[in-house]
Amino acid sequence: MYAMLIAAAALWGAAAGLLVPRAAYRFSVAPDDAWRDTCPAGHALTGPARGWLGSTRCTACAEATAVRTPAGGRPDPGTEPAAEAGGTAPQPPSGPRYAPHRLAPVVTALVCAALAATTGTRPELAAWLLLAPVAVLLATIDHRVHRLPDGLTLPAAGAAAVLLGIAALLPEHAGSWLSALLGGVVLGAFYFLLFLINPNGMGFGDVKLALSLGVALGWYGWAVVFAGGFAGFLFGAVYGIALVAMRRAGRKTGIPFGPFMIAGALLGLLFGGLAA
Repeated sequence: MYAMLIAAAALWGAAAGLLVPRAAYRFSVAPDDAWRDTCPAGHALTGPARGWLGSTRCTACAEATAVRTPAGGRPDPGTEPAAEAGGTAPQPPSGPRYAPHRLAPVVTALVCAALAATTGTRPELAAWLLLAPVAVLLATIDHRVHRLPDGLTLPAAGAAAVLLGIAALLPEHAGSWLSALLGGVVLGAFYFLLFLINPNGMGFGDVKLALSLGVALGWYGWAVVFAGGFAGFLFGAVYGIALVAMRRAGRKTGIPFGPFMIAGALLGLLFGGLAA
């Protein structure tokens, strides 16, 4: 039963992670730019949810490339017979990739499996599994363009509060909804204070992300809030020091802090789940 739970969580994470690359590509723009709605070549992104869901292959690009068949005797795709010898119909071009697509499903699957292993069958696991793909998406966007969109951070905070509120109504939960809400307020306020002290070193998107992370960490109590928050700063500091040591950055070089905040929160949730 326990192994099946972990396997099911990993499968969910892999499936949800497949939806991350296209969304990350569309969200990864400068602050004043609109979300991307075309591939790099300018072809419109189509698919469910107004093009937000789908693969990172552009069939239009593949068709345009295939039409420009070099000299050598091969006909254009439009002039090929409907079926080749043996009765097999020619396959349509699959299209080139316009965004990385392998890492997000793997990371999401591993995260979901780890959360299932430490949380078990407690009802808050459903909240963690639903929030994990969003966290991976936010980390991916921040890594690419040093930005955490309001369209994701604020709904994530609300979703975390609602999902944990539902979990608190179910039997065998191992947390407190009140401490979760207070955790979001306290961690968000702490990051807001850091933003006021040094706006160039702490983005306001990090402040909004701290709301949802604080809610999740606060579910397991104040010790977990402290541990998860501290781990985020520790991961970020180690990364920054490594960049400086390798002379790939200076002391004032900005780094995307969101991925480290999320990694620290994940570590806190894992420890909190084990201790609960």
